[in-house]
Amino acid sequence: MDQLRLCLVTDRGQARGRDLVTVVGDCLAAGLPAVQVREKDLAAAELAVLCRRLRAPTRERGALLIVNDRVDVALATGADAVQRTAASLPLEDIRAIAGGRLRVGASVHSLEDAVEAEAKGADWVVFGPVYDTPSKRRYGAPQGLDALAKVAGRVRLPVIAIGGLTPARVSEVRAAGASGVAVIAAILDAPSPADAVQRFLDALASA
Repeated sequence: MDQLRLCLVTDRGQARGRDLVTVVGDCLAAGLPAVQVREKDLAAAELAVLCRRLRAPTRERGALLIVNDRVDVALATGADAVQRTAASLPLEDIRAIAGGRLRVGASVHSLEDAVEAEAKGADWVVFGPVYDTPSKRRYGAPQGLDALAKVAGRVRLPVIAIGGLTPARVSEVRAAGASGVAVIAAILDAPSPADAVQRFLDALASA
């Protein structure tokens, strides 16, 4: 699933006051292959409006549109996938609702979580936080590269690393077995998010 080699996870609060749809559009033009819409403070109706605004540019660029947590919004807006979190419905319930219309990723924070997600039908897992990062401190201490390697070595699914990722760290997470990286601040908070995307893509190509 090559589109998951780089996924921008949105947080409009980290976009330096810039319009999120514009920022994502610039990133897509730079080659961003996947966007996960993760705006936890938005009600379902507001989230759906945002996802609909992102559906056309992601489709035009052949990029994945993934909705965090809300399978209903993902289906209503024609998204490609939903990302399951600890607050979401169980994987089997998401599958029952979505059928084959959505791919399903699972956010996991341990080897046991990853194994369970694979057994219950996830298409990929996002594992972290690998490195320290403010947005992930609520989930505990950084997991580190050894934990990432154990997960990647145990499950057959693509494992996407998240938490404190920078272009300089891409080579070591790929060496640990990650199929791709998910990024928030290193793209959204950059002076030029599009340039940041290009740096990540160059690092991934070299890893």
